[in-house]
Amino acid sequence: MPLKFGLGASLDKQIRAGSQRLELLDSVRGFALMGLFLVHSVEQYETFWSHPDFGAVYQWDFGLFSGKAYALMALCFGVSFYLIMQGAARRGQDYRWRFAWRLTLLSGIGLMHSLFYRGDILQVLALLGFAMLPLDHIKSNRVLFILAGLCFLEPPLLLRAWLAAKGVGWAMAQPYYYTDLGMPALLHGTFLDVAHANLTVGFLMNWSYSIESGRVVQMLGLFMVGLVLGRTGFFTDPDRFKLKRRIVLAVAVALAAPLYFYGSDMLNWMMADGPVRQNLGSALDKWTGLSIAAAELLLFVELYQGFAKPLLSLFANPGRMTLTLYVGQSIVFCPIFYGYGFGLNSVLTPGECLAMGAIAVVVQGLLAHWWMRRFHYGPLEWLWRAATRTSLDIPFAKIAAPAIA
Repeated sequence: MPLKFGLGASLDKQIRAGSQRLELLDSVRGFALMGLFLVHSVEQYETFWSHPDFGAVYQWDFGLFSGKAYALMALCFGVSFYLIMQGAARRGQDYRWRFAWRLTLLSGIGLMHSLFYRGDILQVLALLGFAMLPLDHIKSNRVLFILAGLCFLEPPLLLRAWLAAKGVGWAMAQPYYYTDLGMPALLHGTFLDVAHANLTVGFLMNWSYSIESGRVVQMLGLFMVGLVLGRTGFFTDPDRFKLKRRIVLAVAVALAAPLYFYGSDMLNWMMADGPVRQNLGSALDKWTGLSIAAAELLLFVELYQGFAKPLLSLFANPGRMTLTLYVGQSIVFCPIFYGYGFGLNSVLTPGECLAMGAIAVVVQGLLAHWWMRRFHYGPLEWLWRAATRTSLDIPFAKIAAPAIA
């Protein structure tokens, strides 16, 4: 089938109109992506942990974005699932099998991405995304919120902490991700050494952290919240929820402050130690990250609906090509820190890494703006969509408006 680079002025206008309606969602996704990238920059794509520096740069960067950007990405995933399924329903299509194929492709992209960066999130999003298919059959938003709340409580971590206090062996065992067998390859190995380590011990570490730290359970809850926000039209008409979102913002801030500043004191008060402290600490970390992420999301929406929209909407174009930028970030920046490249992990300070990341955020924003003025999708987004539909008949380049005589 021949590749089409445009579908005519009328359809082009429809696509632009749809993009405008989803600009807030795209902006939130772009903000989350850049926040995640700043974490990776200071973390030096995980080589930071070979010589950690827990100074002010680390505290602020990780305090604002570590776990929070990931949470916002997961929430946006749930909203996008709803939009995709709703669009298929309007066309009279049963999109469940096609969506499952779409997730399978995303998992494959993530596996290839992990050759460069072992902390890939695409595989986690994709495999956990299969849970959205049965969850979509739950039509009650209240039930979905209740299930999400149960996930946010992190029952597996609380159960493991309780069993560890009882002396149960497996509950007292150290999580697998505490042992980093792949770090020597990142620091001193060739690219093939890194790829092998990432696909073996790095793969296990990534999933160990996702499961044993409670991230997977939290993500599942965020998927459900995103699904509800999509159903209720939160991102298409946020002012309809102005009072509710301001109340939730106030509650999120009220929870975030004591959890962040006094979390360790709470664990000390509970006299938690060893494996019990580790599991309760992971649960507390997830509660803290969730409250900060909620506050960041609602503050972003508040500012976007007000005077800051021209500034915050600059994240929209990066948000429309998150897959391309996310994978591209690893391909470009891993060699800066890894041994097979420049090996600057032991040379650059956290402040210098943050400054480099901030400059790169601006560059990515400019690149995304230039690209999206000329194309409907990012390169990987277009390939993913074409492979999902098993067709090359997908619009790519935009048609220039005809000159007025």
